[in-house]
Amino acid sequence: MTLVHLFAGQGSQRVGMGRELFRTYPNLVRQADSLLGYSVAELCLDGPADRLADTRYTQCAVYVVDALAYVDSVRTSGRIPEVMAGHSLGEYAALFAAGVFDFRTGLEIVAKRAALMADTEPGAMSAVIGLDEERVRSLLDTSGLPVDVANLNAPDQIVISGPVAAVETVSSLIREHSQAVVPLKVSGAFHSRCMEPAARKFDRFLSGYVLARPKIPVIANTTGRVYGEDIAGTLCRQLTSSVRWTETVVHLLGLPEPDLREIGPGSTLTGLTKHIQASLREAAVGA
Repeated sequence: MTLVHLFAGQGSQRVGMGRELFRTYPNLVRQADSLLGYSVAELCLDGPADRLADTRYTQCAVYVVDALAYVDSVRTSGRIPEVMAGHSLGEYAALFAAGVFDFRTGLEIVAKRAALMADTEPGAMSAVIGLDEERVRSLLDTSGLPVDVANLNAPDQIVISGPVAAVETVSSLIREHSQAVVPLKVSGAFHSRCMEPAARKFDRFLSGYVLARPKIPVIANTTGRVYGEDIAGTLCRQLTSSVRWTETVVHLLGLPEPDLREIGPGSTLTGLTKHIQASLREAAVGA
């Protein structure tokens, strides 16, 4: 059996997350508080929800809970995963678990990433339900607007991203062809060309770090395959590239007896995994 850990990213946050973890790992919580300048436990447990949903705070909070959940899983189960992957921000928890950086360094990098993403021009993201990647990309090309495919979450669940007005216009166009288009509660156009200024600044920031090679294979969002040598470059490209989650899960499901377990708050990735598996079965029947 191949044990796989999956780490959720921004969007998995909820007030009350991490309660037992904060009690169990006070030393790591103190490290986080010292770096951030505020109590991450109070943020996660008391909110308010609007503050926890603010990108500057969300990414730090989710990284901390993901990382603590990983430490707790290994400590209580005695098992280290053979492979890992994280959805967008969740990739940082996977890299921490793989030994690319320590807990505090990872949080420092995530805090900078969050600040840079929050400082970009306002943007929007919407989830398109019921269309595949090829059809969505075709409609985006037809629109001629600067809207990109941000997340390939499942074969028929695609997230688009771009400037607010452009996403609203494209969403109206796509609604005529899809089951639904659902606006996401975000303030930026993540994983799109709008993040290029942030990516350039992030690249300069990461040049000051020495990142170790992963001790455990981590699947990269940008490729759906195992991380290569250029870790910093991959992390910078992640800001402007599509999260290839469907490819990631299909790759993981192809491992010997895969056991995919979601680590951290929520069960979003567990649901996506089941959806992708169902899509694969339907495709096999129809072949």
